[in-house]
Amino acid sequence: MTCVPCAHAWALAVILVDSSVWIDLLRDIKTPQTLALRELLPRREAAVTAVIYQEILQGASTPERFTKLKRYFRTLPFLNPAHLIETWEAAAELYMRCRQQGYTPRSPHDCLVARIALEHKTPLLHDDRDFEKIAKVEPRLKLLRLV
Repeated sequence: MTCVPCAHAWALAVILVDSSVWIDLLRDIKTPQTLALRELLPRREAAVTAVIYQEILQGASTPERFTKLKRYFRTLPFLNPAHLIETWEAAAELYMRCRQQGYTPRSPHDCLVARIALEHKTPLLHDDRDFEKIAKVEPRLKLLRLV
């Protein structure tokens, strides 16, 4: 697993931010990850994928909140799958490799998020233990380490 050492050492175009961090930020929960995300936002360095966008929107408690979240998240950079079908095949293969190594991810979406991060060669900011295990199976996955 490749680590990006510290929030102040970021020299990348964008960081893919998992829904686990966005949800904590929206709930105003202070964690190292949400503090790092607050640094990324003014510089437009926080990116999402369609599946992360879906996970955030489906947590909306009211139609008004849904509309507000939709308006905001549509302004962020989106990282799209590199391939129409092959990205999903590779995510499924990653899920299978995890199972073969004795670990079943709780959500197949996590393998898709990991695959998109790999395709874009961008680090992933998360607060989800599944990504730590996925990164052991796929060492090319860069997880943002906050020290």
